[in-house]
Amino acid sequence: MTTPLFLLRCKQLGLSMQELDLLTIGLINDMFVERENDEYKYSYKAQQSDFDSF
Repeated sequence: MTTPLFLLRCKQLGLSMQELDLLTIGLINDMFVERENDEYKYSYKAQQSDFDSF
């Protein structure tokens, strides 16, 4: 990942320059991935019984 792409991802997440001092690159990447996953339509959503049987 290039620096401009990283800064673009930060802007898309709405992070300020002050917040960047508190976060790691890995955490910001994880935040961006999770934001993209929020829009994904899963075919099955796990229920409590699924977790209990795990």
